[in-house]
Amino acid sequence: MLRVRVSRRDFLHAGSLAAACGFAPGAARASTGGRAAPAKSILLLDLFGGPSHIDTFDPKPNAPAEIRGEFGTIPTTLPGVRVCEHLPELARRMDRFATIRTVSHRYNSHNPYGVMTGFDGGQDQTDYFARPTNHPSVATVCRYFGLGRGTELPGYVMLPAVPGYTQGLRRAGPYGGYLGTAFDPVFSTADEHARDTLGDAKDFYSHTSIPGGEPRLPRLGGNMTLDALNTRRTLARQMDAAAAAIDARDHVARRDAAFDLLLSSKARAAFDLAREPVRARDRYGAGLFGQSVLLARRLIEAGVTFVTVHTEAKPNGHWDTHSNNFKMLQHVLLPFLDRALSALLDDLADRGLLESTLVVVTGDMGRAPRVNGSAGRDHWPQCGFCLFAGGGTKPGVVHGTTDKIAAYPTDHPVSAGDLVATMYQLVGVDPEAMVPDHTNRPIHISHGGRPVTAVLK
Repeated sequence: MLRVRVSRRDFLHAGSLAAACGFAPGAARASTGGRAAPAKSILLLDLFGGPSHIDTFDPKPNAPAEIRGEFGTIPTTLPGVRVCEHLPELARRMDRFATIRTVSHRYNSHNPYGVMTGFDGGQDQTDYFARPTNHPSVATVCRYFGLGRGTELPGYVMLPAVPGYTQGLRRAGPYGGYLGTAFDPVFSTADEHARDTLGDAKDFYSHTSIPGGEPRLPRLGGNMTLDALNTRRTLARQMDAAAAAIDARDHVARRDAAFDLLLSSKARAAFDLAREPVRARDRYGAGLFGQSVLLARRLIEAGVTFVTVHTEAKPNGHWDTHSNNFKMLQHVLLPFLDRALSALLDDLADRGLLESTLVVVTGDMGRAPRVNGSAGRDHWPQCGFCLFAGGGTKPGVVHGTTDKIAAYPTDHPVSAGDLVATMYQLVGVDPEAMVPDHTNRPIHISHGGRPVTAVLK
């Protein structure tokens, strides 16, 4: 008989998979205030590393060369609004999404903690790594209030892998935090970009390669893939034994739900990119991130409520352009964003999903106005951008103005809390609601933020 070793970590992860299917005990009901929520799902594109706002959606063509950089600008479908010359497809679709140019916060760190929770008071030393006392993500809070539950598919999926997987760590941001691991996302895998398997330090700022591969079905733990589970039913008995030693509460329901997910034909079909026509796959762009955005659309269409694409991969799958900023943007990063986001907006609209899907595009921070000595731009959380499309947002809006070098907002600054408050409002969760932290103290889910009404219909 085949025996499979099941560690405590494997068992707990299986439990989180089960919870993703709707077996999270004690979840409260969503507070909708009696209004129908325009967004039924959220697709977050997290541009990990910090995308340059001045080289994308807030160019300053009249600034000195050391500020404006190497790129020209092009007109968009909005009169008088120009964007970087390397975003031609998005320029033609500028009237289909809202652009915020004045995202400003205090959290200068490379993880999605601020983006995904709305909390920007963290410190690198304590909040860089995921901890049980972290604030919960937007998707976690929404699921705590009852959204994204009761389907054959998980309610919350993160692509292409666990944030931090390329460095063998877990970055803060996407987890349940003090609301519990039951609300953690299901992570796909991108094994070829895992730690010590691809790339050297010299390739970190390369502009000649695109991270390849595609996201795969999640693993239960170790080397156990979902494909192996059909022949490994003895795992269930070992999970029962592990549960008895750890915490027997609800473990039978969790075990059965985990198997329902892991062996679900609907889940396997949703994750199967080979079912997409070649032409559709080409529209999103080759490489790990283009295919991750396509898979995100497939998951939303199949019924997943929350999907995040986190752009991290070796060697150069990031927006942390301290060096070689312009070539990396021109040849790797901007073509991906321009192509994949344009294809996503078209695809969702064609399938009748855009009005019910809130698309959010942002990153850790912006980049410094002044070009450094390595043709790069350094960290700049004082100013950045966020794009909203669909899901009850107002298309064609450009919100907020920055100073002449895009260093600081001159009006309408938007905090990380404001961004998540906007998301909460659009999915029908009261942005003013509170949840209990690990000490049972009530915590404001938007961390003082308020919805950005200018981008709402």
